[in-house]
Amino acid sequence: MKLSSDISAVITGGASGLGAATARRLAAQGVKVALFDLNEEKGEALAKELGGVFCKVNVTDEASVDAGFEKARAAIGQERILVNCAGTGNAVKTASRDKESGAIKHFPLDAFNMIIQINLVGTFRCIAKSAAGMMTLDPIDGERGAMVNTASVAAEDGQIGQAAYSASKGGVVGMTLPIARDLSRELIRVNTILPGIFNTPLLQGAPENVKQALGAQVPNPARLGNPEEYASLAEQMITNAYFNGEDVRLDGAIRMAPR
Repeated sequence: MKLSSDISAVITGGASGLGAATARRLAAQGVKVALFDLNEEKGEALAKELGGVFCKVNVTDEASVDAGFEKARAAIGQERILVNCAGTGNAVKTASRDKESGAIKHFPLDAFNMIIQINLVGTFRCIAKSAAGMMTLDPIDGERGAMVNTASVAAEDGQIGQAAYSASKGGVVGMTLPIARDLSRELIRVNTILPGIFNTPLLQGAPENVKQALGAQVPNPARLGNPEEYASLAEQMITNAYFNGEDVRLDGAIRMAPR
């Protein structure tokens, strides 16, 4: 897909981190962008900077997602690009003992379900609704649309306490190829990026020595990933017409032993 001002894009989680970097990269090529996020202050500011539109969207809520697509399409037209970056995580062991009392507790199931609803169901909800919209378009150069999802190396390399997060991201990886096949006759491509340890808002509040220690675990280059590097790969997945049904790790070759 050739990027230009004739193309519109929706980026979930677009107000910061990986989503914001991707929005900036696409906008630099002339693409009209709509940012789905819950952070109104950051989202409105970035949308103004890029000449796009901000839509306050909760990806776990059907009506919220529908309203977001309606607003985005009214402002910039039917999207041909969807980039799913909305997501979150937690760290809770499946079952554990209190260090002081020895009391045994298990992972609260509502907390497990929340991560699945945001990271997995929320991603699929946006894919399905965006795909239905893309199907109304006429193909350009043999394509109606392209989608990029965000999983994580935790989909393959989950650490202690990441059962919910790994399950949600593993689900994103697992559905990529079936969705690409579902949408193949409609000329819509679907790919997924599995980022490693990136310097996003989730880490920016950590002390510098902690970030340096995390970066040192990466074989090459031995540092945290930059959101712009995610955006670069997302752009390649969007513009390369033969990139379809793929799950690609973007992690500096990190393979993490349990810790």
